[in-house]
Amino acid sequence: MKRLVVALVSAGSLLVSVAAFAQSTSAPAPAAAPAAAPASEITSAAPVPGAKRAACQSAAKALKGQERHDQMQLCMAQAHLDCLKQAIDQKIVGPQRKDFVKSCAG
Repeated sequence: MKRLVVALVSAGSLLVSVAAFAQSTSAPAPAAAPAAAPASEITSAAPVPGAKRAACQSAAKALKGQERHDQMQLCMAQAHLDCLKQAIDQKIVGPQRKDFVKSCAG
């Protein structure tokens, strides 16, 4: 019974943090850049480095121990995936994509 309660609380906090993260990234993406723009222009449209990491840290703030660690890992993985999708949408390739995703996710 105790494990069920812990699992439900963990799932609930995960949903809340994902919802908070989704709201923080729902602003219009800089994907409106033209496809023919040079890579230097595209990478300058990256969000502030560390912003997504800070959002993940604030989402996991209420948790402790392993739950906090797990929440941070899940949130950062989601942030990395979102940044990768953004790079693909902007048609960023090669080393520029790696740099973009790294700077975007923080």
